[in-house]
Amino acid sequence: MNKESFSFVVYMIHACANKWGKLPSEVYSILSRADCIDKFLVAHFDILHTQSTDYIVEDIAEYLGNRGVKI
Repeated sequence: MNKESFSFVVYMIHACANKWGKLPSEVYSILSRADCIDKFLVAHFDILHTQSTDYIVEDIAEYLGNRGVKI
C-alpha cells in the first residue's frame, strides 16, 4: 500500500464511521475481518478514488453485505 492509497483508506474508514455512527476503530476492525481493505479498497483504488464518498460508502456496505457482515 502506498501513501496515496493509505490516505484514501483512512479517509474511507472515517467516512464509514460517520455514516454508520461507529468509531473509526470499530469500522477498521469490521473492514479488516472482511478483507475489505486489501481486497476491495486498495485493490480497486485506481477506480474508487474517482467516485464520490457516499457512493464508495454504499459500495463498502454492499461488499460487506455480500460477505454476510452486519454493520
